[in-house]
Amino acid sequence: MDAEFSWNKEGLLRAVDLMGGNHVGHGMKDIPTHMPEVGIGSIETLGLLAEVVLGGAAHLDSPSAFAHMDPPTPWVTWAATLWNASLNQNLLHPATAPTAREIESRVIDWFVPAFGMSGGHMTPGCSIANLTALWAARECAGVTQVIASDSAHLSIAKAAHILGLRFETVPTDATGRLDSDMLPADMSRAALVLTAGTTSSGAIDPLALAGRAAWTHVDAAWAGPLRLSTHAALLDGIEFADSVAISAHKWLFQPKESAMILFRDVVKANKAISFGGAYLAVPNVGVQGSHGAVATPLLATVLAWGRQGIAERIEKCMAFANRFAEFVQKQKQLRLYATPASGIVVWRPVDPEVFDAMLSRLPSGSVSTTTISGERWFRNVAANPMTDVGLLIDGVEQCLATTSSRYDDSK
Repeated sequence: MDAEFSWNKEGLLRAVDLMGGNHVGHGMKDIPTHMPEVGIGSIETLGLLAEVVLGGAAHLDSPSAFAHMDPPTPWVTWAATLWNASLNQNLLHPATAPTAREIESRVIDWFVPAFGMSGGHMTPGCSIANLTALWAARECAGVTQVIASDSAHLSIAKAAHILGLRFETVPTDATGRLDSDMLPADMSRAALVLTAGTTSSGAIDPLALAGRAAWTHVDAAWAGPLRLSTHAALLDGIEFADSVAISAHKWLFQPKESAMILFRDVVKANKAISFGGAYLAVPNVGVQGSHGAVATPLLATVLAWGRQGIAERIEKCMAFANRFAEFVQKQKQLRLYATPASGIVVWRPVDPEVFDAMLSRLPSGSVSTTTISGERWFRNVAANPMTDVGLLIDGVEQCLATTSSRYDDSK
């Protein structure tokens, strides 16, 4: 028997102990540049990689982490992911994932009511979910064109290109939402993509437009989980879409890669995007062939927290964003792009010449940047329920005090 494939309590406990330690990353300097001819052993490898993997990672659970759509993950998902790795189930075939297929089906069934959909499946991310949706749109509704706002995620343009569909963008309004007045009159052969939570500003397109085109897809990668919270009404109208994409590795706090594509008429959609094969016991639905039990950590999270637990953490994040936006709005030296719609705050100094100086002085991991209409903006994303907004507020106040002489007090 090869012990490397067997239960090793000592090795696994060593891995857990290393996870709880403090490690200083030294980059890849200790990793060979060429493939090793002889290995160093598994226990020794854990010690070597701890400094690289654990020490060199971004700490998304840090109190200052307030910059990106990447959340920390609950410990129950670490355990579920470890179990997944040990079992290596393949959902392509019932024989290689008898329970994992049922788990995915059950998780999807839990989520579809909030979005008015009837079914769907897990995907590795919303790039694949969006591609799957537009593939279904082409097959089910005969669309030849994809229409989206100029703030839509780049995966929409990618999907249109892959599928051979003409891609057209529509301008956004002053708050970053798709400008419905700029839509073409005839969308009878078009898939209209509405974004619920744009990447740059978190804007939510007018979801009342659902049904205006031959197919409506809502890319709710970011803001979709709001439907589980007290902010659910922000996404009213999503239930009239033909398909919805949601990233579980954003506001559902899942390890990457985890997302879902949901359909209003899942029977029709699945029939259009399924293929069989001589070696398959059941048709393969969607883009992926072999794929793992990504729904297992999500099942564990929902069982552990319930809908209420997920909602509480999302609502806490929304409160963080609103608190920081209110602070920005009160500062005469700062400009707020728009009232945050979905936990993303976009802002900048009135004087663009101090932008880089502020960026260098703000707490590490507390802010990202984006460009809107040719202007650089700071961007804060409330994905971390353990963020300390006060750290960023203190940092901004210190920056403003340092650069106050550059501002015209009469403005």
